[in-house]
Amino acid sequence: MANHLVILRKPYLEAILAGRKTIESRFIKTKHSPFGKVAAGDKLFLKASSGPVCATATAAEAKSFENLTAGQIDEIKNQYNYCIGGSDEYWQSMASRRFGVLVWLEDVRPIKPVQICKKDWRGWVVLTEKENFGLGETLGSQQPSKI
Repeated sequence: MANHLVILRKPYLEAILAGRKTIESRFIKTKHSPFGKVAAGDKLFLKASSGPVCATATAAEAKSFENLTAGQIDEIKNQYNYCIGGSDEYWQSMASRRFGVLVWLEDVRPIKPVQICKKDWRGWVVLTEKENFGLGETLGSQQPSKI
């Protein structure tokens, strides 16, 4: 089981916390995280873009797609967008991406917000013992907080 830091724009994070968004999607041009790196049972630390880590979730299931065409991305949209909540503009901007990852979210829990020092542009980080932004043990024992 792995731990992941997932950076989300505010409307998507709010939709996850409200239960309206149950699949996190990432479409990328090259094979990098989370492609091939996330699996069922992994723990996700959800961080607001330019904000704190404010929730955790568990990956219930994960699917990776490669060599995607615009038509296949459209099929993914038609099949899963009711759980992803992407706008038409979102899907249009993903049409040229060749790799995709869908992560089904479960056990979403708000936590007391935790500020971390993350300065790079990565939107998804597989946490390691050396690179965990202080999240390894700190959040593992926290109780959910009320929103």
